[in-house]
Amino acid sequence: MLQHQGIVAHVCPTEEDLLLALDAGAAAAILTEETLPRLLADDRLLAWLAAQPPWSDMPFVVLATRREGRRAEKDFRSLHSLGNLVLLERPLNAETLASAAESAVRARRRQYAAREHLEELKRTRGELQRLNGELEDRILQRTRELASANDRLMKEINERERAQAALTQVQKMEAIGRLTGGIAHDFNNLLHVVNMNLELVSLYAKEEKVKPVVERAKSAARRGARLTNQLLSFARSQSLLPKLTRVNQLLLGMKDLLEISVGSGVEVELDLCEEDATAVFDPSQMEMAILNMAVNSRDAMPEGGKLKITTGTRFLDEDRDLPPGDYVLVSVSDSGSGIPANVLPKVFDPFFTTKPLGRGTGLGLSQVYGFARQSGGVARIRSEEGKGTTVEMLFPEADAEAEEQTVQKQQPAVPALAGACHILVVEDDPDVRRVIVECLSLIGYKVTEAANGSEALASLAAVKPDLLVVDYAMPDMTGAEVISEARKMVGELPVILATGYADMAAVERLAGKPKILRKPFDIAALGDAVASVLEGAGEKAEAGSI
Repeated sequence: MLQHQGIVAHVCPTEEDLLLALDAGAAAAILTEETLPRLLADDRLLAWLAAQPPWSDMPFVVLATRREGRRAEKDFRSLHSLGNLVLLERPLNAETLASAAESAVRARRRQYAAREHLEELKRTRGELQRLNGELEDRILQRTRELASANDRLMKEINERERAQAALTQVQKMEAIGRLTGGIAHDFNNLLHVVNMNLELVSLYAKEEKVKPVVERAKSAARRGARLTNQLLSFARSQSLLPKLTRVNQLLLGMKDLLEISVGSGVEVELDLCEEDATAVFDPSQMEMAILNMAVNSRDAMPEGGKLKITTGTRFLDEDRDLPPGDYVLVSVSDSGSGIPANVLPKVFDPFFTTKPLGRGTGLGLSQVYGFARQSGGVARIRSEEGKGTTVEMLFPEADAEAEEQTVQKQQPAVPALAGACHILVVEDDPDVRRVIVECLSLIGYKVTEAANGSEALASLAAVKPDLLVVDYAMPDMTGAEVISEARKMVGELPVILATGYADMAAVERLAGKPKILRKPFDIAALGDAVASVLEGAGEKAEAGSI
């Protein structure tokens, strides 16, 4: 009958066969009530039922004998110990049995489907756990990468902030330098006019009592000139006269002056290197820079102390302010009170001073800074409160055998035929031009004047002078450009560049190495310079004619 319904049936003659069939995957079991006592006698079937997986509930169809009234309690418990039970009383027709068997098979198939779902869920859960593990590993790795990237970013931000702060400081110093240089240049011209007019007053005045007044005014003008020199040095706008200098010799020559300047309470020690440290700079400005630092150190040691000046040579290849190369180091150290950390970044600023009112101009260290930068080097400062201060200057090292840039000595003699010499004065400031022309005329020269480079070239086209006295900083053309164009027009021409500001590199590129007369100057210096240049030109002309 089951085969007729399409259900494969397997007959189990013994309990052992039944258990094997159940293990093999039977869909349902059809039992007779009479077999139950024997099947349940040794609990093997009950143990198998208890060991079913969660998804399994084996269906049993039991063919029972019809009875009058309730079954005994023992028989009832035996039947229901099977769990998933369908009880059919005999006699029964074929359709009832077939329907019960089909219902049991469908129920078992649903259990198998549930098993598949559970296994799929298990596989999915395992895959999900694996993916979660991989995700956690990736998150951990990514977190480490992000932490590393964040560390690099913070380091770069800090480096950028330091670079930005350094750039801001450089820009500030450059801006202050340009402003200071412009003011000092104009002030220098005013002092020049004052100084030379005072000399003219002393020459014209008949009364003796006028001369002391003039001398006092000239002394004040000289102090003002030193002040403008310091300002121009800070602004890197001073017309330096650099030459090859042996640093150790210069410092040895200054030792007596240093000891006098700092007083008996301060011990001066020179720690000079054994090698021949040579550099190209203006030695007079170097002396002024050393004196400025020595005076600052003296003021920082009111109870006395030690001033140590050290020299040496260094090779720098990773310096933020200097190109790679050999450098001469000059450091000035003291054992004074030191500088507070909040003040240290300002010490190179012009007019910044911690001294009481009237004790200092605030230009000492700014002059050191400007001189070092204008000489192709750098100035730096280190200090800590209570532990003293060290100022270092670095200059490009020069070959000891290099050609020294020397300045011709001024010859005091005035040519006997001064009246026969024609001088062209080119100066944009009318007051400065007027006093130079008056002074040269007073000496006895024939003088023509021009207010700018264009007027000077026009005058040269008409008449060639014996000497050209030209300012450097002019609005239309610089003095170097005037000299270059003049020589193109009239050939070799003696020249004096009278200025307090000059870009010496530009001057040498356009005009070679003309005689430099630094403003403010007096009548004697002007006369000596003119006489020296004219005499040199005459000797050169005589040598050429021979």
